[in-house]
Amino acid sequence: MEVLKPLPARSVVLSLLLGSHPDRMSPAQVTRAGEHFGIPAPTLRVALTRAVAAGDLRRVDGDYVLGERLVARQRHQDEAVEDAATAWDGTWEMAVIVVTGRSGSDRAALRDGLTAARLAELREGVWTRPANLRRAPTYAEDSVLTTFRSRPDGDPAALAADLWDLRGWVREGEQLLRQVEDTTEPAPRLAVAAHVVRHLTRDPLLPRKLLPADWPGADLRAAYATYQAELREMAIT
Repeated sequence: MEVLKPLPARSVVLSLLLGSHPDRMSPAQVTRAGEHFGIPAPTLRVALTRAVAAGDLRRVDGDYVLGERLVARQRHQDEAVEDAATAWDGTWEMAVIVVTGRSGSDRAALRDGLTAARLAELREGVWTRPANLRRAPTYAEDSVLTTFRSRPDGDPAALAADLWDLRGWVREGEQLLRQVEDTTEPAPRLAVAAHVVRHLTRDPLLPRKLLPADWPGADLRAAYATYQAELREMAIT
């Protein structure tokens, strides 16, 4: 099992704020976090200055808060961490690209947006997923798409297994759970937690009946919730 390296100072601060609600930290909390994770104060100050300059962080009433780009990333992260699935009636969301002649950058941005909405590409220009998420399908507002609700004629579980690498997700998730359990030092433990979050953001959030029986999503969310509680305790002590 790969040993994860501790995060650099800037990633430590951003990870803490991305996992924090409300998403703000006072200078004293940031300093305390740096000490907890073994980051020297001068290194931390440089990291904060660069994060603010890059727009990743802002100063509000003396506190550090996430910049606009990372606020959007936090919303996507929270959807995965909190499990945004709801009751499923068997229908699927479908988005079909109906406009041609777009630039490469426009096509890439659309693919990124559909992937972020947890759709998978069934064939070129046709994207789909089970309609079991509470979030509104904001991608439907894109003028290059026509959207539908549909039901596959075949086995939906087999379709899901074709669209997503579910077994690969399980294997990586089980490795991360073992690392969460085995890692106790603060800096490596934060690195493991950051990988857990990244893994959860790749969770397609499918209905339970379409998932392998050993799907570790709930266990990963519980492990991350426990770690968040550890961080909150650290921030107030």
